[in-house]
Amino acid sequence: MIKAVNITDSISFKIVSKVKDYFQLMKFTLSFTVVFSCVICYLMATKVVVYDWKMIILLFIAGMFIAGSANAINQAVEKDTDAVMKRTKTRPVAAGRMSVQEAYIFATITGIVGSIMMWHYFNLSSALLSVFSLFIYAYIYTPLKKINSISVLVGGFPGALPCLIGWVAGQDDFSMGGWILFAIQFIWQFPHFWAIAWVAHGDYTKAGFKLLPSAKGPTKFTALQAVMYSVLMIPIGILPYYFNMTGQLSLWIVLICNLFMVFQCVRLYKEMDVKAARRVMFSSYIYLPIVLLALLANKIPPTPKGELGTIVNTIFNLFV
Repeated sequence: MIKAVNITDSISFKIVSKVKDYFQLMKFTLSFTVVFSCVICYLMATKVVVYDWKMIILLFIAGMFIAGSANAINQAVEKDTDAVMKRTKTRPVAAGRMSVQEAYIFATITGIVGSIMMWHYFNLSSALLSVFSLFIYAYIYTPLKKINSISVLVGGFPGALPCLIGWVAGQDDFSMGGWILFAIQFIWQFPHFWAIAWVAHGDYTKAGFKLLPSAKGPTKFTALQAVMYSVLMIPIGILPYYFNMTGQLSLWIVLICNLFMVFQCVRLYKEMDVKAARRVMFSSYIYLPIVLLALLANKIPPTPKGELGTIVNTIFNLFV
């Protein structure tokens, strides 16, 4: 009896460990952040006037499959470099708990299923965009990281395409709103990612990654680039209001968030240390959900009466 219990416990442990490895393989937290942007931008589409939770959940699942596929390929390709970096050496492929072949099988299945779901439940355009984004991230951005820092620019496209994918899934076209949301997330990525690269510079250098705009690493030039892109976020943040996508209060919220990002990047330029870079990094993590949720809550036209969006929008409009 004791032996049987031990065998059962062992099997259960192996199943739980394998599930944890798959979650780590798909970089669940990163994938969730990406899909969050996609879902919010889907709800921002003017044709989406009702919160259909079935469609929201389907979009979330499809998005997680596609993002997970791209991240699995990334880990298979970067197995050796992940193994030498402190923050990535415990990943399943790098640590040897999962073979490269298994990672590719997982990536193939999830990528195909996610793309078919996008096509079947939404439209062909969003499915093709999803495949395009996956391809750029896995097969262009990933190997380019060891060649040139232009990889950050290239990686900015699959990083921001979820916004356009979500809009196209809801709107069924490539209208201005989708490109504005794409631009907001595209420009946001530069100070965000350079702050991460600054904090993890030692690890990245050890792995041979070239991710900062200056070949000399964390320099005044790098900090100045972060300031420039954070300033550029200000006029782009005005566009949703200018094109009548959102109301006045969200304009002020986005403006305050953008000014806060500029402030943190200027502090980085002045202080030039990891502590300041970490402030930029965490500020950028907070920035994106606040901005996207503010835009959705103050969306024009509002969602139908009784929906959560209407309630929040009504509260917002009390202050306008």
